Amino acid sequence: MKPALFKYHDPRTIAEAVDLLATHEDARVLAGGQSLVPMLNFRFVQPGHLIDLNGVEELNFIGRAGEGLSFGAMTRQRTLERSGGVADVAPIIPLALRHVGHRQTRARGTIGGSLCHFDPSAELCNLAALFDARLVLASKGGERELAFVDFGLGYLSTAAEPGELLKEIRFGHWPAGHGFAFEEFSMRHGDFAICAVSCLSTLRPSGEIDDIAISVSGVSPTPVRLREAEASMKGREPGRDVFRAAAEKASELEAMSDAYVTAAYRKHLARILTFRALEKATGGANLEKAA
Repeated sequence: MKPALFKYHDPRTIAEAVDLLATHEDARVLAGGQSLVPMLNFRFVQPGHLIDLNGVEELNFIGRAGEGLSFGAMTRQRTLERSGGVADVAPIIPLALRHVGHRQTRARGTIGGSLCHFDPSAELCNLAALFDARLVLASKGGERELAFVDFGLGYLSTAAEPGELLKEIRFGHWPAGHGFAFEEFSMRHGDFAICAVSCLSTLRPSGEIDDIAISVSGVSPTPVRLREAEASMKGREPGRDVFRAAAEKASELEAMSDAYVTAAYRKHLARILTFRALEKATGGANLEKAA
């Protein structure tokens, strides 16, 4: 099929883009197009205006936000995957991105496009939850900053207001030497994740867990941080009993059923993958300090 008729706009600045959004109520924004173009072709969406952000260079950058990382919304996934600076500060990012589609889709797909589409299986949504990301949204009236936990409202639904454009994504800081792991199950490599679990950890010099973050996606309509499990693990020595208790918390999440798997199977995967992620993340955390 082909998309319904629309008027194409090619802004070159953020100011031009938000002005177009404010002017046309029936507009959609085009980033990488890996999700939107198929939806246009199948006429699941039929906007009157399409605003192409590919010419807005100020949305394409990798920088620092304090000690953490900052990304322009139009930064390509392949750029993030291959960035040495990103790998040095947050090595889990390129690790997770290898699960996103294939090289061709990552070469076009953007971090902002993925977060705004808000597929519950999206690896970048999982990471945004893991790093307690903060999002900068721009509109004709100015800018506002929103915590990622408040950004996702449900399946393919976000808190972005009409006329708002995602401008920047800021990931929180984790110290050098932190442990990390990303575990995912899908039908085939590159397919949508049925379940994915990411984990970051640091250890005290004596070997106990100092800080830990666990994010589960693909199970519920939005990524979920296992906050209760994280709090219970701090100060404890890593081990099977500790991991098993946290994994049980993952299996208690409200889960979705679909044409591929049942909710019960997603809960099972959440438990197994959480245990594996914890083993890997704590095994690689601050080894030089814990030795």
